[in-house]
Amino acid sequence: MKTLLHKTRSALLPASVIGILIFLSLGLVFSGYSSEPEPADVIIILGGDDGPRVRKGGELYHAGYAENILVTGIDSKYYSPERLDWRQKRLIDLGVSAKAILVDTKSETTWEEAVNSIAVMQENGWKRAVIVSDPPHMLRLHLSWKKAATDTPISFTLVATKPEWWNPLFWWSNRTGLRFVISEVQKTLYYSVRYF
Repeated sequence: MKTLLHKTRSALLPASVIGILIFLSLGLVFSGYSSEPEPADVIIILGGDDGPRVRKGGELYHAGYAENILVTGIDSKYYSPERLDWRQKRLIDLGVSAKAILVDTKSETTWEEAVNSIAVMQENGWKRAVIVSDPPHMLRLHLSWKKAATDTPISFTLVATKPEWWNPLFWWSNRTGLRFVISEVQKTLYYSVRYF
């Protein structure tokens, strides 16, 4: 009996350690697809933002990475060209030319943002995008764009914001980071079955 109990404990210990290491490394895995920006035709600022993505997109525009910005995930129910979305207004306040800003009112999910953004790029003859989102979103974003851009000449670079709440090593210690990563685990699993 003691031998069996000892063997069971011995087997559980490595499994527990592996589980803890996987849990702790999720922040590094999810955010690891962010890169340094590269010159592009368009900067794509994804929806679901409360400010940092817009700010980062404005910085990239002023740094000369692209002359065009596409803002995605704008709710068509509340948008009209005469009544600008708050993100358009914020970009204009940051010194971005209103003529440089396009909007996507069709997308509600990360997958739709990828598919619809690629369609906009092809309509405009654009081949390269810089895509802005938050760090834990990078893995699902990479997988979505890689799949959606298959058989197209489109290439992309993912650039992450630097929110105060994000630490790739201690993501679990912040409520926002914890919620974001748990949500990304669920959504990435769902996307793996549905799209990838």
